[in-house]
Amino acid sequence: MPTFAGIDHLSLSVTDLDRSQRFYTDVLDFIPVLDFGSARSLFHRRTRFFLALVRHEGGNGTPFTELATGLDHVGLVAADLDELIAWEQRFEALGVVYTPIREMEFGHHLNFRDPDNIPLEFTISNETMLGWMDELAEREFTPEEIQARVAEYLASREGGVPA
Repeated sequence: MPTFAGIDHLSLSVTDLDRSQRFYTDVLDFIPVLDFGSARSLFHRRTRFFLALVRHEGGNGTPFTELATGLDHVGLVAADLDELIAWEQRFEALGVVYTPIREMEFGHHLNFRDPDNIPLEFTISNETMLGWMDELAEREFTPEEIQARVAEYLASREGGVPA
């Protein structure tokens, strides 16, 4: 089967290019690279990630909702819990809509919204999840093996056994 080398960019439909560009540059430290009039390309130096913002003629101008078919959210990686806490403090200082850091089954999450209500998330995976990702990259697993391991892990958490 053919493969691919990674993700090249993400393109988001927005209602106001200037407002969205300010958010992604001021809050997340992207830099503007190209302006095509109805689309702008932003670049994040540290991660080398390109983000395109597009204002479509004839767009309905309504805020994004993850309840429509398509994008649910964009997941970004934080280095560690200290960085996640720093992001939460930054969002508070800048008035960014966010949900406080939550510890979930497979790590910590900090969810927030851009000006068009597009949900974004910073996450850090716990040691169990990081180990599983390493294993998944190295060998094939059957769906049954994966389901059994997840069920065993979740049961160990409910029973108070350290994960």
